[in-house]
Amino acid sequence: MTTRDGRAHGVRAPSDTTRQDWSIQEVARLAGTTSRTLRHYDAEGLLAPSRVGHNGYRYYDAAAVVRLQRILLLRELGLGLPAVAEALDGQSDERAALRTHLGWLRGEQDRLARQIASVETTIAHLGAPEDGDIMAKDMLDGFDHTEHKDEVERRWGSDAYAAGDSWWRGMSPDERADWQRDAASLGADWAAAARSGADPHGPQGQALAERHVAWLGAIPGTPGAGEEPDLDYVVGLGEMYVADERFAANYGGEEGARFVRDALLEWAARRV
Repeated sequence: MTTRDGRAHGVRAPSDTTRQDWSIQEVARLAGTTSRTLRHYDAEGLLAPSRVGHNGYRYYDAAAVVRLQRILLLRELGLGLPAVAEALDGQSDERAALRTHLGWLRGEQDRLARQIASVETTIAHLGAPEDGDIMAKDMLDGFDHTEHKDEVERRWGSDAYAAGDSWWRGMSPDERADWQRDAASLGADWAAAARSGADPHGPQGQALAERHVAWLGAIPGTPGAGEEPDLDYVVGLGEMYVADERFAANYGGEEGARFVRDALLEWAARRV
């Protein structure tokens, strides 16, 4: 795993196995982070040094290094510090926790391998007219719902993403294709309504909003899935569609995203 600036993001075991602990500078270097970050983790109650020397230097033993590895993994998965603290407190069995992290990492490794293969396939076919029938599924394999993993976990937690991810991976290829067709059809209908000048507060806009909320509620891990919809979640999604051009593209661009947002806002307001 790497940090956003490309540095190694696993805590490598020091080669000198006879030592009992390592200085804050050594641990920071091995983890690809900074001493300031480690001191901040201490201030937040996440990672205390195992001892402080007479000169005020902080030292970390093997148990502290294992805990740091868990913190870095959780941070890389998109959790804020309060969520990291909750996760650490909720699973004190280090082995079990690291097995969970390993499962996430292997899933990410698989996704990246599929993306690499799909890009290689596209490169091989570009400029070759005889291969004009390259399938979209071959070019887009690995570029599924996990594209927005960070957003999901940052906004609604890793459990929400894990539930949705498990649901998605449990589908057959035909079931995934059906779901993607439904999603594309919904996005196209939203875009068409926006282009037609329909009123997002009117019957057409509200019918689409009702359909959209039902579509969301069928996805495990979404707040209120299978129950009464979470209105804050619905409103927040509408705002996110407008704020993020990647989401707006699903609805014909910013204008379409604003139409979706306004319709969802009206839908939620009628249920307060």
